Amino acid sequence: MNDDRFDDEEMMEDEGSFAELFEASLSDVGQPLERGKKIEATILQIGKDWTFLDVGQKGEGVLSSAELLDADGEPQYNVGDVIGAYFVSREGGELRFTTKVGGSGSGTEQLEEAFQSGIPVEGKIEKEIKGGFEVKLPGNVRAFCPYSQTGLRQAEPADLIGESLSFRITQFSERGRNIVVSHRAILDEEREQQRASLKETLKEGMVVKGSVTNIRDFGAFVDIGGIEGLLPISEISYGRVEDVNDILSIGQELEIAIKKIDWENNKFSFSLRDTLADPWSKVGSIYKTGGKYSGKVSRLAQFGAFVTLEDGVDGLLHISKLGQGQRIRHPQDVVTVGQSLEVMIEKVEPEERRISLALVGAEAEEAGETSYSDAPSSSSASGFGSLGDLLKASQEKKGRKGKKRK
Repeated sequence: MNDDRFDDEEMMEDEGSFAELFEASLSDVGQPLERGKKIEATILQIGKDWTFLDVGQKGEGVLSSAELLDADGEPQYNVGDVIGAYFVSREGGELRFTTKVGGSGSGTEQLEEAFQSGIPVEGKIEKEIKGGFEVKLPGNVRAFCPYSQTGLRQAEPADLIGESLSFRITQFSERGRNIVVSHRAILDEEREQQRASLKETLKEGMVVKGSVTNIRDFGAFVDIGGIEGLLPISEISYGRVEDVNDILSIGQELEIAIKKIDWENNKFSFSLRDTLADPWSKVGSIYKTGGKYSGKVSRLAQFGAFVTLEDGVDGLLHISKLGQGQRIRHPQDVVTVGQSLEVMIEKVEPEERRISLALVGAEAEEAGETSYSDAPSSSSASGFGSLGDLLKASQEKKGRKGKKRK
């Protein structure tokens, strides 16, 4: 008898263990499924009414095949494609999923369920009303979407009228007579998923694609899908950039290098210049000592004028090379920004990225080293109005010397 009693207890324990194992077999292999939870599912089979999904469980998921059709009723997906789907319920051993609540047969009950579970709903922006837009949801139910909830960045109202989008129901009251929706909530969720993926893969030095979202005096902001960072004005080009708007425009697609990543402070910086060929690689081959070139005055300093040979390659025309034998107070006395000049390369310092220039055909005063920072003594300088004035004075001086010889 005692042995029989022990056998009964063992059978009960085995049955309990089996029940637990069976329940476990119905749960997610990874994290447990909750209503409204979004997962990645692989399409196993597409039928006329139902599509079967591999959802990472012991059993298969089912989804209405109508959800896989486009606006023209044509299939958008094939067997083997991966889609995002939301868990709805477990009924009769089946795991029911949806991509979003939609269709003319949907009503306020389904919309309330979508509100409770966080499942997106299809909606069409019908018209602009005070504070936002009126949106038509499935079942001809009307909802309100505030301006701020239409997207990550506010668009022109006229561009949104007639658009069909996915929305999250953020408020459901008065039995469906008062519904507020948000498209931005969907975009925020997608952006967080992109950000999580980028955090695993993004490294400094990588080249990625991005879109210009805003332009400021100090640079441009670029969105690379998941994060937005700054492209400083100094990182746009090898040449000097005066106005960012001359080079970039909002919405422009770029390939940029990741300059700095700071996840903790949510700060990211990019470089367009690092993706371009360095113009200084030409110095020594195209730009040689003794060579004569056309250039344009790009900047004036107390000690001389900077002349751009091409974007990113500037040389210094020292103030001592501008006076035609006469001392001047400032380069602006003889040259102006934007003026074209014919120059000759006197010296190249590749490591310091410096080029020393002289005017072609001009008799320049020998002044030894022409430093990038040395300025002449103002007490001994005498000014002239223009380069023409200097040349005229030089010719008059020669004329006086000729008369004395006679």
